Amino acid sequence: MKKYAVIVAGGSGSRMGAPVPKQFLLLQGRPVLWYSLNTFLAAYADLMVILVVPAGHWELGKTLVAGVSEPGRVQMVEGGETRFVSVQNGLRLVERESVVGVHDGVRCLASVGLVRRCFEQALRLGSAIPTIDCKDSVRWVEGEGSRPLDRSRIKLVQTPQTFLGERLLDAFAVAGDGAGFTDEATVVEAAGHPVHLIEGEHNNLKITTPFDLVLAAKILEDRGATATSGGND
Repeated sequence: MKKYAVIVAGGSGSRMGAPVPKQFLLLQGRPVLWYSLNTFLAAYADLMVILVVPAGHWELGKTLVAGVSEPGRVQMVEGGETRFVSVQNGLRLVERESVVGVHDGVRCLASVGLVRRCFEQALRLGSAIPTIDCKDSVRWVEGEGSRPLDRSRIKLVQTPQTFLGERLLDAFAVAGDGAGFTDEATVVEAAGHPVHLIEGEHNNLKITTPFDLVLAAKILEDRGATATSGGND
């Protein structure tokens, strides 16, 4: 069965306040997106990567792809005005008999192990949605007041959200313009399919602010130090 990763890098990254979208900012000398691409290329030798790039940054995307480990396994498409449309554009290159992981390009620290676990579970159960436990206290706002929620019942959702290709394609086909959907799991669930969670990774953070970039650099430094000392990441 074919394997695909649709890596969504179509956002403008306005909250970063940088001259280029955040996925192209440098992290230890490499673009943030470079790490995401290479993780998926390393996960499976037969996996094809579909990179969704923002309008106006096609040439920057081409330059980045040329520098990854196996550029011949990466195809580029242009993103849309919303995440839903960007993913939809990427899915046009996906065959139905497949397993598909949809990943935020700025989650550059996801491990090869997480990718493989998501794909393996999707093959067994039809889907794999990585999540982590909520460590903070949580409150639900109601009008002028609020009430506490049981954080033990709350999960924080990550990517790669991974599905059987036929299920994901059919769900997007009946989802209209995608209004109200926050991720691929909600699209698939709305189409009547159950979604199955899988344990994510706390280091699988989403680069959104300048602080996130600093934190990611520190994590990469620690990984490098661990590798040099012969330990396991």
